[in-house]
Amino acid sequence: MTIPIYQVDAFSSELFKGNPAAICILKEWPDDQTLLNIAKENNLAETAFILEKEYDVYHLRWFTPEIEMDLCGHATLASAFVIMNYLKTDLIKIFFDTISGRLSVRQMEGLLEMDFPSRPPDRCDPMPQIEKSLSIKPTAWFKSRDYMLLYNSESEIRELKVNEQELGGINLDPGGIIVTAIGDKCDFVSRFFTPGAAIFEDPVTGSAHCSLTPFWAQRLNKTVLSAQQLSERGGVLICEQNDGRVKIRGQAVPYLQGTIRI
Repeated sequence: MTIPIYQVDAFSSELFKGNPAAICILKEWPDDQTLLNIAKENNLAETAFILEKEYDVYHLRWFTPEIEMDLCGHATLASAFVIMNYLKTDLIKIFFDTISGRLSVRQMEGLLEMDFPSRPPDRCDPMPQIEKSLSIKPTAWFKSRDYMLLYNSESEIRELKVNEQELGGINLDPGGIIVTAIGDKCDFVSRFFTPGAAIFEDPVTGSAHCSLTPFWAQRLNKTVLSAQQLSERGGVLICEQNDGRVKIRGQAVPYLQGTIRI
Protein backbone atom coordinates (compact mmCIF):
# COMPACT_ATOMS: atom_id res chain seq x y z
CA MET A 1 0.00 0.00 0.00
CA THR A 2 1.23 3.51 -0.84
CA ILE A 3 -0.16 6.58 0.92
CA PRO A 4 0.53 10.16 -0.19
CA ILE A 5 1.69 12.27 2.75
CA TYR A 6 2.06 16.02 3.22
CA GLN A 7 3.45 17.97 6.15
CA VAL A 8 2.11 21.46 6.78
CA ASP A 9 2.88 24.14 9.39
CA ALA A 10 -0.52 25.38 10.61
CA PHE A 11 -1.42 28.69 12.24
CA SER A 12 1.61 30.41 10.75
CA SER A 13 2.61 32.30 7.62
CA GLU A 14 6.25 31.25 8.11
CA LEU A 15 7.92 27.90 7.70
CA PHE A 16 9.20 26.33 10.95
CA LYS A 17 6.58 28.25 12.96
CA GLY A 18 3.09 27.24 14.03
CA ASN A 19 2.22 23.58 14.55
CA PRO A 20 3.37 20.89 12.08
CA ALA A 21 0.84 18.24 11.06
CA ALA A 22 1.12 15.25 8.74
CA ILE A 23 -1.76 14.67 6.33
CA CYS A 24 -2.22 11.18 4.86
CA ILE A 25 -4.52 10.72 1.84
CA LEU A 26 -6.29 7.35 1.95
CA LYS A 27 -8.25 5.35 -0.64
CA GLU A 28 -9.37 2.85 2.00
CA TRP A 29 -9.03 2.56 5.77
CA PRO A 30 -6.18 0.48 7.15
CA ASP A 31 -6.72 -1.06 10.58
CA ASP A 32 -6.44 1.28 13.57
CA GLN A 33 -3.10 -0.14 14.68
CA THR A 34 -1.58 0.75 11.30
CA LEU A 35 -2.93 4.29 11.63
CA LEU A 36 -1.38 4.56 15.08
CA ASN A 37 1.92 3.11 13.84
CA ILE A 38 2.07 5.74 11.07
CA ALA A 39 1.43 8.48 13.65
CA LYS A 40 4.18 7.06 15.84
CA GLU A 41 6.56 6.96 12.89
CA ASN A 42 5.76 10.57 11.99
CA ASN A 43 6.32 11.57 15.65
CA LEU A 44 4.40 14.84 15.30
CA ALA A 45 1.77 16.19 17.66
CA GLU A 46 -0.86 15.06 15.16
CA THR A 47 -1.25 12.98 12.02
CA ALA A 48 -4.51 13.43 10.11
CA PHE A 49 -5.98 10.73 7.88
CA ILE A 50 -8.50 11.80 5.24
CA LEU A 51 -10.62 9.76 2.86
CA GLU A 52 -12.94 11.27 0.24
CA LYS A 53 -16.66 10.55 0.71
CA GLU A 54 -18.08 13.05 -1.78
CA TYR A 55 -16.45 15.72 -3.91
CA ASP A 56 -16.34 18.27 -1.08
CA VAL A 57 -16.78 15.91 1.91
CA TYR A 58 -13.99 13.93 3.58
CA HIS A 59 -13.85 11.52 6.48
CA LEU A 60 -11.19 12.81 8.90
CA ARG A 61 -9.47 11.15 11.86
CA TRP A 62 -6.64 12.47 14.04
CA PHE A 63 -3.92 10.46 15.79
CA THR A 64 -1.16 11.46 18.15
CA PRO A 65 1.75 9.00 18.56
CA GLU A 66 -0.22 7.57 21.52
CA ILE A 67 -3.99 7.78 20.88
CA GLU A 68 -6.78 8.78 18.52
CA MET A 69 -7.99 12.30 19.34
CA ASP A 70 -11.59 13.50 19.54
CA LEU A 71 -10.80 16.90 17.99
CA CYS A 72 -7.75 18.61 16.53
CA GLY A 73 -7.64 22.11 15.09
CA HIS A 74 -4.23 22.46 13.48
CA ALA A 75 -4.42 19.13 11.64
CA THR A 76 -7.91 20.04 10.36
CA LEU A 77 -6.59 23.36 9.08
CA ALA A 78 -3.64 21.56 7.48
CA SER A 79 -5.96 18.96 5.88
CA ALA A 80 -8.07 21.69 4.29
CA PHE A 81 -4.91 23.43 3.06
CA VAL A 82 -3.73 20.23 1.35
CA ILE A 83 -7.09 19.55 -0.28
CA MET A 84 -7.55 23.11 -1.53
CA ASN A 85 -3.99 23.51 -2.78
CA TYR A 86 -3.17 20.05 -4.16
CA LEU A 87 -6.26 17.85 -4.55
CA LYS A 88 -9.31 20.03 -5.31
CA THR A 89 -8.03 23.49 -6.17
CA ASP A 90 -11.51 24.69 -7.19
CA LEU A 91 -12.97 24.21 -3.72
CA ILE A 92 -13.43 27.16 -1.38
CA LYS A 93 -15.25 25.18 1.32
CA ILE A 94 -14.73 21.63 2.59
CA PHE A 95 -16.72 19.47 5.00
CA PHE A 96 -15.16 16.90 7.33
CA ASP A 97 -17.08 14.07 9.00
CA THR A 98 -15.35 13.34 12.31
CA ILE A 99 -15.84 11.80 15.73
CA SER A 100 -16.88 15.32 16.85
CA GLY A 101 -19.53 15.64 14.13
CA ARG A 102 -19.42 17.50 10.83
CA LEU A 103 -16.85 20.30 10.68
CA SER A 104 -16.21 22.74 7.84
CA VAL A 105 -13.32 24.85 6.61
CA ARG A 106 -13.64 27.70 4.13
CA GLN A 107 -11.33 30.20 2.51
CA MET A 108 -11.84 33.70 3.92
CA GLU A 109 -9.78 36.79 3.05
CA GLY A 110 -6.48 34.95 2.78
CA LEU A 111 -7.18 32.78 5.82
CA LEU A 112 -8.73 29.39 6.38
CA GLU A 113 -11.72 29.49 8.75
CA MET A 114 -12.74 26.39 10.68
CA ASP A 115 -16.24 25.93 12.11
CA PHE A 116 -15.86 24.00 15.39
CA PRO A 117 -18.03 23.17 18.42
CA SER A 118 -17.96 25.57 21.35
CA ARG A 119 -16.82 24.00 24.64
CA PRO A 120 -17.26 26.58 27.42
CA PRO A 121 -15.29 25.60 30.53
CA ASP A 122 -16.83 25.47 33.99
CA ARG A 123 -15.24 26.42 37.30
CA CYS A 124 -13.58 23.49 39.01
CA ASP A 125 -11.42 22.68 42.00
CA PRO A 126 -7.64 22.63 41.60
CA MET A 127 -6.09 19.28 40.78
CA PRO A 128 -3.27 18.86 43.35
CA GLN A 129 -0.98 16.86 41.05
CA ILE A 130 -1.16 19.55 38.37
CA GLU A 131 -0.87 22.41 40.85
CA LYS A 132 2.28 20.90 42.34
CA SER A 133 3.93 20.93 38.89
CA LEU A 134 3.47 24.69 38.32
CA SER A 135 6.17 27.29 39.02
CA ILE A 136 3.46 30.00 39.23
CA LYS A 137 0.05 29.33 40.75
CA PRO A 138 -3.06 30.28 38.74
CA THR A 139 -5.80 32.57 40.04
CA ALA A 140 -8.66 30.25 38.99
CA TRP A 141 -9.32 26.76 37.60
CA PHE A 142 -11.81 25.73 34.89
CA LYS A 143 -12.51 22.55 32.92
CA SER A 144 -14.16 21.34 29.74
CA ARG A 145 -12.26 18.60 27.87
CA ASP A 146 -9.06 20.25 29.12
CA TYR A 147 -8.17 21.85 32.40
CA MET A 148 -7.91 25.62 31.88
CA LEU A 149 -5.86 27.68 34.34
CA LEU A 150 -6.26 31.47 34.47
CA TYR A 151 -3.27 33.73 35.13
CA ASN A 152 -2.83 37.44 35.79
CA SER A 153 -0.66 38.45 32.83
CA GLU A 154 1.03 37.47 29.59
CA SER A 155 4.40 37.64 31.35
CA GLU A 156 3.28 34.92 33.78
CA ILE A 157 2.29 32.69 30.85
CA ARG A 158 5.68 33.27 29.21
CA GLU A 159 7.63 32.66 32.40
CA LEU A 160 5.61 29.68 33.62
CA LYS A 161 7.48 26.39 33.97
CA VAL A 162 5.64 23.08 34.22
CA ASN A 163 7.50 20.16 35.77
CA GLU A 164 6.81 17.21 33.50
CA GLN A 165 8.20 14.76 36.05
CA GLU A 166 5.66 15.89 38.66
CA LEU A 167 2.90 14.92 36.22
CA GLY A 168 4.20 11.38 35.78
CA GLY A 169 1.40 8.85 35.68
CA ILE A 170 -1.42 11.38 35.35
CA ASN A 171 -3.90 10.48 32.60
CA LEU A 172 -5.93 13.30 31.01
CA ASP A 173 -6.53 11.54 27.66
CA PRO A 174 -7.67 12.99 25.43
CA GLY A 175 -7.33 16.30 27.28
CA GLY A 176 -4.51 18.51 28.44
CA ILE A 177 -3.70 21.62 30.44
CA ILE A 178 -4.37 25.11 29.05
CA VAL A 179 -2.82 28.14 30.74
CA THR A 180 -4.13 31.53 29.67
CA ALA A 181 -4.17 35.27 30.38
CA ILE A 182 -5.08 38.57 28.74
CA GLY A 183 -2.54 39.44 26.05
CA ASP A 184 -0.36 42.53 25.83
CA LYS A 185 -0.82 42.98 22.06
CA CYS A 186 -3.73 40.62 21.43
CA ASP A 187 -6.92 39.73 23.29
CA PHE A 188 -5.57 36.62 25.00
CA VAL A 189 -2.58 34.31 25.07
CA SER A 190 -2.19 30.67 26.01
CA ARG A 191 0.05 27.63 26.22
CA PHE A 192 -0.95 23.95 26.18
CA PHE A 193 0.62 20.95 27.92
CA THR A 194 -0.15 17.25 27.51
CA PRO A 195 1.22 15.01 30.28
CA GLY A 196 2.58 11.71 29.01
CA ALA A 197 2.53 12.72 25.33
CA ALA A 198 5.52 12.51 23.01
CA ILE A 199 5.34 16.30 22.66
CA PHE A 200 4.76 17.74 26.14
CA GLU A 201 4.06 21.34 25.07
CA ASP A 202 1.95 21.59 21.95
CA PRO A 203 3.06 24.41 19.61
CA VAL A 204 -0.46 25.63 18.66
CA THR A 205 -3.66 23.94 19.83
CA GLY A 206 -6.71 24.77 17.75
CA SER A 207 -9.07 22.57 19.78
CA ALA A 208 -8.13 24.38 23.01
CA HIS A 209 -9.60 27.52 21.48
CA CYS A 210 -13.03 25.84 21.50
CA SER A 211 -12.88 26.57 25.24
CA LEU A 212 -10.69 29.68 25.22
CA THR A 213 -12.95 31.51 22.76
CA PRO A 214 -16.24 31.38 24.72
CA PHE A 215 -14.36 32.03 27.96
CA TRP A 216 -12.65 35.21 26.73
CA ALA A 217 -15.60 36.33 24.61
CA GLN A 218 -17.69 36.51 27.77
CA ARG A 219 -14.97 38.14 29.89
CA LEU A 220 -14.01 40.76 27.30
CA ASN A 221 -17.54 41.22 25.92
CA LYS A 222 -16.30 40.64 22.37
CA THR A 223 -17.27 38.11 19.71
CA VAL A 224 -14.12 38.32 17.54
CA LEU A 225 -10.80 37.92 19.36
CA SER A 226 -7.14 37.82 18.42
CA ALA A 227 -5.04 35.12 20.07
CA GLN A 228 -1.45 33.97 20.31
CA GLN A 229 -0.08 30.67 21.58
CA LEU A 230 3.24 31.37 23.27
CA SER A 231 5.12 28.15 22.56
CA GLU A 232 8.66 28.17 21.23
CA ARG A 233 7.34 27.98 17.64
CA GLY A 234 4.39 30.27 18.34
CA GLY A 235 1.09 30.65 16.52
CA VAL A 236 -1.52 33.27 15.63
CA LEU A 237 -5.27 32.70 15.55
CA ILE A 238 -8.41 34.77 15.02
CA CYS A 239 -11.36 33.35 16.96
CA GLU A 240 -15.07 34.14 16.82
CA GLN A 241 -17.89 33.04 19.11
CA ASN A 242 -20.96 32.48 16.95
CA ASP A 243 -24.29 30.88 18.01
CA GLY A 244 -22.83 28.02 20.01
CA ARG A 245 -20.03 27.45 17.53
CA VAL A 246 -16.46 28.70 17.38
CA LYS A 247 -14.84 30.00 14.20
CA ILE A 248 -11.05 29.68 14.22
CA ARG A 249 -9.01 31.34 11.46
CA GLY A 250 -5.38 30.95 10.54
CA GLN A 251 -2.79 30.49 7.83
CA ALA A 252 -0.70 27.48 6.81
CA VAL A 253 2.49 26.80 4.84
CA PRO A 254 3.64 23.53 3.22
CA TYR A 255 6.84 21.78 4.31
CA LEU A 256 7.05 18.43 2.51
CA GLN A 257 5.28 16.04 0.15
CA GLY A 258 6.07 12.34 -0.17
CA THR A 259 4.84 8.75 -0.13
CA ILE A 260 4.45 6.21 2.66
CA ARG A 261 4.99 2.57 1.67
CA ILE A 262 3.62 -0.11 3.98
